[in-house]
Amino acid sequence: MYAIGEYVVHPGQGVCQVKDVTESPDAVYQLMPVGQRHPVHISFPVASEGRLRPVLSRVEAEKIIEDYPVMQLDDFAARNISLEEEHFRKEIRAGSCRDSVRIAKTFRVRIQDLSQRNKKPPVAYERILKQARERSLLELAVALDSTPEDVELLFRAREGEVPENN
Repeated sequence: MYAIGEYVVHPGQGVCQVKDVTESPDAVYQLMPVGQRHPVHISFPVASEGRLRPVLSRVEAEKIIEDYPVMQLDDFAARNISLEEEHFRKEIRAGSCRDSVRIAKTFRVRIQDLSQRNKKPPVAYERILKQARERSLLELAVALDSTPEDVELLFRAREGEVPENN
């Protein structure tokens, strides 16, 4: 059972903080999503807590950032883009933070490849990239007690990119 104040990853909402645990007839977690513009309390049954997972530790988060340059891309391809999008959305929801980082890297590379060939990437690619980036950056930021922007700078520094000064 998770304690009040702990951070967990909800399959649909991403990183949430446990605000309360009610012990009425059926025990329920009161979760508050982190990093959303208009967060809404979520009631989540304790009986289904197997679907929640704890946020990464600081060591695990640092290891993901360290491994980023050599992380393998996901080579999944479907007959059409909507099947591909459905597959990756499920993987983002049910997978680990490492999976989300790998998916974000995969779609960043796919979009760059298409752009270099003067082709417009599908809108679904942008959606998947955005969802994977937000999910992974937020979880890593909570694990590292930082902001998503700082985590993004850590990734760029790891790749050898010079951050833009805007």
